[in-house]
Amino acid sequence: MDDAEVEIGPVNLAARVDEALAVQAVAFGLDAGEVAVRRHIVLRHLLSPGARAYGATTPDGRLVGFVYGMPNDRTHWWSTVVETYLRATGTADWLDDSFVITELHVHPDFQGRGVGRALITTITDTADEKRSILSAIDTDSPARGLYRSLGYVDLARQVHFPSAPRPYAVMGAPLPLKRRN
Repeated sequence: MDDAEVEIGPVNLAARVDEALAVQAVAFGLDAGEVAVRRHIVLRHLLSPGARAYGATTPDGRLVGFVYGMPNDRTHWWSTVVETYLRATGTADWLDDSFVITELHVHPDFQGRGVGRALITTITDTADEKRSILSAIDTDSPARGLYRSLGYVDLARQVHFPSAPRPYAVMGAPLPLKRRN
């Protein structure tokens, strides 16, 4: 990543939620209706204890990537959905003492430049938990390749979230995340 091109740092995601969701819409292929639903979810998540966000901004202040997460809480919706799948693979203990990467998105024009890697390692380096968990669409993709290179392994596959058309994989990694040698 060219450090002069983007800067990684804490971001007030609540104040920049529309900008962040515009990045997510392009990166993830969301329509206006899905963006509207996610806006409320993001704002609610940011009220969770320990929630934090980092952004990738260009020199002119444009947000081109973001990540947010929080210490896992087994009572949150995501945990209640994935717990059944993790129990089936004997990995439900990953829901404890874990930092969840809730969302990580980079504008396609900035993908493949180390921005996603910098965002996820920066946020997980702030975690007090001993491991990190996340979910990603269950397909071989650049995102899953990135997660594997950081030490994430599949904990459960073919995880079905209500209203999500494609299955997800739940992945976990010990912290700190692996770095390139």
